[in-house]
Amino acid sequence: MLPLLPQARGNHLLSVLPEDEWTRLAPHLTVVQLPLGHVIYESGDRLDYALFPTTAIVSLLYVMESGSSAEIAIVGNEGVVGIALFMGGETMPSRAIVQSAGAGYKLKREVMREEFSRGGPMQRLLLRYTQALITQMAQTAVCNRHHSIDQQLCRWLLLSLDRLPSNKLRMTQELIANMLGVRRAGVTAAALKLQEAGLIRYHHGSIDVLDRPGLEARACECYAVVKQEFDRLLPNLQAV
Repeated sequence: MLPLLPQARGNHLLSVLPEDEWTRLAPHLTVVQLPLGHVIYESGDRLDYALFPTTAIVSLLYVMESGSSAEIAIVGNEGVVGIALFMGGETMPSRAIVQSAGAGYKLKREVMREEFSRGGPMQRLLLRYTQALITQMAQTAVCNRHHSIDQQLCRWLLLSLDRLPSNKLRMTQELIANMLGVRRAGVTAAALKLQEAGLIRYHHGSIDVLDRPGLEARACECYAVVKQEFDRLLPNLQAV
């Protein structure tokens, strides 16, 4: 078990909790390392714990019977994996897989439910986060239906950057294709266009974003809609 570091909570939902609530919750949190590609939950799995990412990013994927998949949302240091625990469900409706390696906090199911049932800041934060997550899911569906692969890739890169401490993402084109639900050749062509425009540099599974403003200008409105909703609902504790 890795040591808990209260002075560097790393997760937005945890970092804005009042000190007394954090003190009560901290003994129940376990730090875990999350390697790239690790499957946290499969669709239909019983939820034994909630996961609060700190430096990792988790992708929520819907997997078809054929085995093909498409991303419906990503969760990073702004949120939590396992909202079904406090929304009345027992199982995971989608696959949760580590999109960017890092760490996070595990919180057992019983403790998560007890904390939510207490009401107060934790409950309000979780409900606001859930509303923002639903917006992300809805906008992702719209984007995948109506916008080009180039625009989808820009949206995906920007959402990932918002959840990382640097402008570097470690990600293969094959994994990106699985996330977006498109063919790898489409991702390759889209990434090449962005690289030729000087916006990114792709090399051996690593993507460096060189021009974020340029990436934002090239993205569709879907990224801005999702970001504005998260900023509106989860700015700080005083707004909760």
